[in-house]
Order: sequence, then C-alpha cells, then structure tokens
Amino acid sequence: MARHGGRGWYGRVVAAAVGVTALAAATSVWTAQAGQPGGGSAGSGGAARPAAPKAAPVSADIAHASDGGAHAVNITIDDGPDPVWTPQVLQVLRENGVKATFCMIGPQAQAHPDLVRRVVAAGHRLCDHTVSHDTTMDKKSEAYQSQEILDAERQITKASGGVRPMYYRAPGGAFTPYSRHLAAEHGMRPLGWNVDSKDFERPGTDAIVSTVRSELTNGPTLLFHDAGGDRSQTVAALRTLLPWLKQQGHSFGFPVR
Repeated sequence: MARHGGRGWYGRVVAAAVGVTALAAATSVWTAQAGQPGGGSAGSGGAARPAAPKAAPVSADIAHASDGGAHAVNITIDDGPDPVWTPQVLQVLRENGVKATFCMIGPQAQAHPDLVRRVVAAGHRLCDHTVSHDTTMDKKSEAYQSQEILDAERQITKASGGVRPMYYRAPGGAFTPYSRHLAAEHGMRPLGWNVDSKDFERPGTDAIVSTVRSELTNGPTLLFHDAGGDRSQTVAALRTLLPWLKQQGHSFGFPVR
C-alpha cells in the first residue's frame, strides 16, 4: 500500500496476534499457484515434517509489468486477509472471472488461515507484505528488514498449507536494495504498483473509480485494499471497475516474475 504514516493499526494487529496458537500442519498442499512447492506432512508415526525445497531466486528488480501482455492489468489487494472484507473481494473477483495478487500481512494470515487457503484455492497469488506493515522500514537495520520479510513469509506459507508468496511488496513502497535482494533470493519478486486507487483513504466509491480510470495510463498494476478498516467502498468500486476494464479491452494477468 502507499505510505500512510507509520505502523498505524498494524501495530495493534501484531500485538493482538501475540500468543495466537500455532496452527496444525496441513496434510495436503495447495497447488493453485503455478510452480509453488509444497511441504510434506508428518507421518502417522510422528516423524518430523520434511523441509520444503528452497524457492528458486527471481529478479530483484521491482515488478510493474503484467505477464498477460500489453493490454493486461494486474489487480493487487493489500493488507489482509480480513474476515469481513476478503470474502467480499473474492466474491467480486469470482463474479468477474478475475485473478488477483493478495499482499498479506503475516499475522493476519496466521490468524485467518482459512481465508489464505480460499485465496489460493481460487487461483489467486500470494505476496509477502511483512509482519507489522512498517512504512519506515527502509530506515531500519538490515536485521529488522530481514525479520519483517522472512517471518511474514513463514507465517503466510504455513497458513496457506505450504504455498509460498510469489512476490514481496514493501509497505508504502519502502524498498531498499537489501530488502529487494533478500526477497528475490527467497523466490519473491519485489512488487510495485502503477495506479494507487487511494481506496485506503475511503474517499468514496466514485472517487476510487475516477482515480483508477484517470491514472490507468500510468501502467498495469492497480493497488486496492481488503483490510485496514471499512472496505465497502473498495468492494463497490471493484464491482464497477472490473467490467469497465473488460469493456475497454483489457485482460487480467499477474505481475511478471
């Protein structure tokens, strides 16, 4: 998401998430995301769960382009999953036959593994959006950046049942050379955006729609949110924008890897 000042409500989310009981390891691996290795399950004799193969490194350049070609757009959804708004966003996407990339906060994924698995099962992709959504993390130490990125990766992967995030989006775009290369070494392409819908500020559905329409020439990757407050305006805007984008001749893809 765009910079909105510090940790905000995410600090409270993280604090509330402390002490969340560890989730039982899944006995099956979701395979909705192409090329994502899964983890094995422990046998009936109580053997340790085998470690998942290391993800192949990807480019450390910040991705903006779509893998769907010149007329494709990428729908990206930040800050969830949220038990109220993520299901509604999923419903709108399903109604329009659109796949999206969900940039998840680690503790949110840990708290709502059912939603993470619904996202994956529907064919959407996962993105690491850190543990605490600290938009000043580009000013913090490399050790701090590493903990924010890799802890969230583990939380999201566990919640999904073994599907790793394919991208890393820095909160507020607070990338550093170190964070980009760290994410890329773990198979997560750094992910930017071209069009900030400004939905986080809740300016009204019409304003969100107008922003996207007017800024679409900036590039294919569109930024929306499914958490961080009331997202009814986002849901309503997507109901208008997705059919409109199709009418304008756009298809839908994923960010390049």
